[in-house]
Amino acid sequence: MSDTHFFTAAAGLTLGEVAAAAGVALPEGVDGSRVLAGAAPLESAGPDDLAYMDNTRYGEILARTQAGACLVGPRFAARVPEGTVALVCRDPYRIYAGLLGRLYPDALRPGPQFGTRGLASGAHVHPEARLEEGVTVDPGAVIGPGAEIGAGTVVGPNAVIGPGVRIGRDCSIGAGTTLSHALLGNRVIVHPGARLGQDGFGFAMGASHLKVPQVGRVIVQDDVEIGANTTIDRGASRDTVIGEGTKIDNLVQIAHNVVIGRHCVIVSGVGISGSTTLEDYVVLGGQVGVVGHLRIGRGSQIAGSSNVNRDVPPGSRWGGTPAKPVRAWFRELTTLARLAERSGKEADEGEKG
Repeated sequence: MSDTHFFTAAAGLTLGEVAAAAGVALPEGVDGSRVLAGAAPLESAGPDDLAYMDNTRYGEILARTQAGACLVGPRFAARVPEGTVALVCRDPYRIYAGLLGRLYPDALRPGPQFGTRGLASGAHVHPEARLEEGVTVDPGAVIGPGAEIGAGTVVGPNAVIGPGVRIGRDCSIGAGTTLSHALLGNRVIVHPGARLGQDGFGFAMGASHLKVPQVGRVIVQDDVEIGANTTIDRGASRDTVIGEGTKIDNLVQIAHNVVIGRHCVIVSGVGISGSTTLEDYVVLGGQVGVVGHLRIGRGSQIAGSSNVNRDVPPGSRWGGTPAKPVRAWFRELTTLARLAERSGKEADEGEKG
């Protein structure tokens, strides 16, 4: 395992507990009370570590691992070495992630940066702000008038919570973030440097560009995670909404009036233009660009670096620039590659002639 200097390990897990979490029985003769103290990758795991494997690229590494136990899919079970307990299950990575959270609970969400609870020296909380019991505010953070923060929430150093902002319970607001004109639900994680609730980019274009007042809000529902240095503009005429359970990576731009459904995944570098709607369970790969006033249907997936310039039907898999169904995109790429190869051969023959 990597050096866990920054994380406090729990007491460990028995093989019986690991098997129960995986929903499988231990192999015959294995002692269920044996404790695994940590977790580690296949190549560095030792006899006291739990590992997992679900990718064909790591078959040779699996065969050499010294892990005490390994969560593994059925097709790789035969490659687990004799000294490692094979726990054969359907979704090794997901089960491993859940167990890793039990081994290192401090890594699940950022906690107080200075190891103390409550209001730190150097924090500024306006007298008209309302904080429930158990809120932590780190040094340099500023809480504005009328702001409301729920129990168990941690506000990191130098974060700024604007007037009237409401934050639910058990949230984590990272260092140096700014929140204005925003309402956050429970268990929301906002990583350092994120900006929520600033003006959307709205101008009536003309000989001189007239600023359009942005009078909406940002609504962030329960269990959302927002990556470092991501920006979410407040709405102009309606709210910008981030649906329950959605996960947003670092360096994402979400413009005014955008509505994102539940349990979406938005990878780093994505830009979503104003008034676009993503329905539930949409996945946008890294550096996807989406133009404004579109709808991307439920469960659709857009490949990285694609540009979406029209509505996407539910359940679609699209890619390319402009984005299109992946089969059409692959045909296009194959055709271009063949044309380029043919053109190159003709050019070579012409030079020889």
